[in-house]
Amino acid sequence: MIKSITPQPGAGEGKITIGDTVMAARLADNATAHDLAAQLPLTLTFKDFNQVEKIAKLPRPLSTKGAPAGDDPDIRDIGYYAHSGDLVFYYGDVGYWNGIVRIGRFDTSMELIEHQVDNFQVNIERA
Repeated sequence: MIKSITPQPGAGEGKITIGDTVMAARLADNATAHDLAAQLPLTLTFKDFNQVEKIAKLPRPLSTKGAPAGDDPDIRDIGYYAHSGDLVFYYGDVGYWNGIVRIGRFDTSMELIEHQVDNFQVNIERA
């Protein structure tokens, strides 16, 4: 299943691969998203957190220059949690938290991500 999205201004489009499934995502136009794009390609190991998000530790912290103190991400958003240095895929409602920076968005259902068990591998690269 390959989903495509309309390109948006920002850090570009990303390709998220889980097993043999490719999901497209677009990155936001902010310093944090640009910093993530500069690290690509990455292979990260994700785990579930509170049954609303999947998280993975990034190799190094991302810039939060110009980012608000926190945010309330939507389902399908891609975020960065500055306090722990985690990349986050949101599949449930987490509410507002200090340290969250929205850096992108999936244009597809989050069902595949939601049903992954802990320690699943994700390849992230520029589309």
